[in-house]
Amino acid sequence: MNRKWLVSRTNPDYIKYLSKAVSVSPAFAQVLVSRGIKTPQAINDFLNPHISGLSDPFEIDGVKTAVERIKHAADTNETVLVHGDYDADGLTATAIMVHALRTSGIDVHYFIPDRIAHGYGFNPVAVEEAKRLGATLIITVDCGITSFDAAACAKKEGIDVIITDHHEPVFRSSKFKVESEKLKDSKTLNSSNDYLLPEAVAVINPKLSSSGSPLSILSGAGLAFKIAQALSTVHGSQFTPHDLLDLAAIGTMADVVPLTGENRILVKEGMKLIHEGRRQGIKTLKSVAGLDKRELRAGLLSFTLIPRINAAGRISDSSDVVRLLLSETEGEAEDLGSWLNRLNSERQKIEEAVYQKARKALQGAHDERVIVLSGEGWHQGVVGIVASRIAEEFYRPTVILSIEDGIAKGSGRSIPSFDLCSGLAECREFLLSFGGHRQAAGIRLKVENILLFEKAMQRIVETALSKEDLVPSLEIDADVTLSEVNHGLIREIAMLEPVGYSNAEPFLAARKLEVVNPRIVGSNHLKMKLKHGTHSVDAIGFDMGSTEVSGAVDAVFTPALNEYNGNSYLQLSLKALRPSI
Repeated sequence: MNRKWLVSRTNPDYIKYLSKAVSVSPAFAQVLVSRGIKTPQAINDFLNPHISGLSDPFEIDGVKTAVERIKHAADTNETVLVHGDYDADGLTATAIMVHALRTSGIDVHYFIPDRIAHGYGFNPVAVEEAKRLGATLIITVDCGITSFDAAACAKKEGIDVIITDHHEPVFRSSKFKVESEKLKDSKTLNSSNDYLLPEAVAVINPKLSSSGSPLSILSGAGLAFKIAQALSTVHGSQFTPHDLLDLAAIGTMADVVPLTGENRILVKEGMKLIHEGRRQGIKTLKSVAGLDKRELRAGLLSFTLIPRINAAGRISDSSDVVRLLLSETEGEAEDLGSWLNRLNSERQKIEEAVYQKARKALQGAHDERVIVLSGEGWHQGVVGIVASRIAEEFYRPTVILSIEDGIAKGSGRSIPSFDLCSGLAECREFLLSFGGHRQAAGIRLKVENILLFEKAMQRIVETALSKEDLVPSLEIDADVTLSEVNHGLIREIAMLEPVGYSNAEPFLAARKLEVVNPRIVGSNHLKMKLKHGTHSVDAIGFDMGSTEVSGAVDAVFTPALNEYNGNSYLQLSLKALRPSI
């Protein structure tokens, strides 16, 4: 797919000043400026995140009330039920909250809904489970902000609820459709200036801040960590929040939230614990993934540990994942880790089968501005991954639906220029339910409304996006010469870790390069040397074997050290090539 090259450029004099001020190369100074880090102080803060920079958790509305209620539960020997979610963010958030409560002396249990049987969110079934256990308090993690029905059920049963969630709340002006008859009386809803909220002892969601809290970027696990951080200040607590940073790091990476601010600290510090192997469950997951002898960087989590954690929630019961994450015995952890590894292999097969069916249904290139595909019996656990693959392939907002018993359930994924959750809100009249984020959401609708929904989404996307918006861009951090690409620059780039969403690995561009000895290696990889003047560097483009190279070229790449047979050498990981102008 052709992509626009967008190169970040800054006044060269300012780059020279910044380079000297913080003692980095001009190329790296440009990389930092390209991602909005433009002053010496900001650079120092970004490159040196520390746990001491974590914000006060009591700055989040509702945390003080929640901690007081939890302390009361501890003092009066109440039983507490933690209601989580079946994805990696929700599972790590559950483990964080359970650990914090358990080590505070509370009798705590947890409930993870089944993706297919219960669907996403705080579920009335959990209220029945709380009654069975004799629980008098339910704490949600990574869900609940739109769970009006379940909150009303809990109130009716005399069970208090604390909601902790980072998903988008419902605007009071949005004409939100409350399905339950029990909820038509507005007295069952909390009042807020801007939002409709479930009735609860405390509703904790940084997105509720009218001033735009910097903590609104937290994942479900990150928010659970903040509450654990607050709990650790309560007299008698027997844990330190530092012990939970590894779980917070995994949940943060899994939910693809910006790796800036608080999230950057959580992941950076959490990766240290993961590397040290302090938690038996994570140590075992690294082993089954073949990573026990490798340094695990944050980006690698997304391709190794996180898919294995997610696999259970996609095609099986994910409750045992929490047990794995909290496991303290090697034997138990090994059994659960091996089970997850097998599930992940099964998930991959199911995903590929559904992807091929969806791809066939699409029938080649797609000219519309949104893609909506549906099929009978497509596994609900993998439609989100399939939507992500197709959205990336065609650079279109994409919704994949699984049809069963007259109801279509599915997931949507978007492109950076389109807010999927807002788009769904505009065509809510055709939906039974929806919720999520700007780039990812889940929906449920009647089969007879699929075509109406698709037409509505087409109109919405056509209004919101131009044809130009549907051409993917390649955002380039800096133009460089090959002479600037050296081991020193690689060491500087390493300081960007953890890399991920909103702090991606840097893309550099070099112009008018000579291609030396291009050849295909492996299945479809393009290998060569790139030369400019007296400087030459090895380069490889994965899955770029069909790329034509002749004459002078411009290249976009990320520099790295390639380790082979105990030796390391400089190599460019190619992202794009084009003829030089």
